[in-house]
Amino acid sequence: MAVSISEVATKAKTFKSLHVPGTPLVLANVYDATSARIVASLPECKALATASFALAKSIDKTDQTLTLDENISLSKPVAAVAHEFGLPLTVDIQDGYAKSGDFQTLHEVVKRLIVEVGAAGVNLEDSWHESTSGDMIDEEESIERIKAVLKAANDLGVPDFVVNARSDSFLMGGTLEESIRRGKKYLDAGATTVFIIWARAEPIVEKDAQRAIDELGGRVNLSRRLGKPGPTTVELAKMGVARISVGPQLYFAAAQALRDTAADVFGTSK
Repeated sequence: MAVSISEVATKAKTFKSLHVPGTPLVLANVYDATSARIVASLPECKALATASFALAKSIDKTDQTLTLDENISLSKPVAAVAHEFGLPLTVDIQDGYAKSGDFQTLHEVVKRLIVEVGAAGVNLEDSWHESTSGDMIDEEESIERIKAVLKAANDLGVPDFVVNARSDSFLMGGTLEESIRRGKKYLDAGATTVFIIWARAEPIVEKDAQRAIDELGGRVNLSRRLGKPGPTTVELAKMGVARISVGPQLYFAAAQALRDTAADVFGTSK
C-alpha cells in the first residue's frame, strides 16, 4: 500500500480536528483486517486505531515483547482498510521503541509509521513498555520524546500529526494529581490529548474523571469500560472529554464469543 505524504498530512489534519472536548472522537480499537473492516463499516466510525496489547495477543505474544517490526507488520492490514475507507489511522507505539535518550531511533520510528503505514497519529506512553513493574520514563524525557515525535512528523511534511500522550502515573500506583501534572506538560509540549488510565481493578470515579477533564481543558482521552461500571460514551461526552477509546476490549470480546461458539460446537457448557 503506497500512501503519499500529502495524503497522510491531510488525514492528520482531519484527525486532529476530530478531537473536540464535549464532542469526542470515539475509537473502537482494532487489531487485524477483519476487526478493522467491521469497525470501519459503521457509519459512526471517523477513524481507526490499533491497540498494541491486542496486536500482540493476535500473534500469541505479550504487550511487553511485541517488537516494532511486528507492530508495523500487524498494523499494515489495518492501514489498508483505513486507506480503503478514507479514514485516518492512529497506531499504538507504546513507549516509542527507543531507549532512554535515543531520539534518533524515535525519529526513525515515526518516519516508518508515516511512510510504511500512513499513520496520522500515535499513542505514546510515558512508562517503559518492556517493564513488568511499571517503570516510569523520566518526566523531562517524556516531554522531549513528545517533541521529538512531532518534529520528526513535521520534518516529513505532516505538521498536524497527533500525539495521544499517555500519562501513566495513576495507572502505575501513583496519584491522579501526578498524571494530571504530567499531562499539562505534555499538552504544552504539543500533544493533542492526554490519556489517563485508571488502575485495572479500580472503578472510574466520575468526580475524579471530571477533575482530570476540567484541569486539562477537556483535552483528555478516557477509556470506556465495556460491560462494567463506569461512565458511558454519552456520559463521557457530557463530561467534556475530547477522545474515548477501548484498548484491547474488542479483542477480548471477540475471543470470548469464539470460545462460547466453540463450546457450543463441542456440546459443552459455556
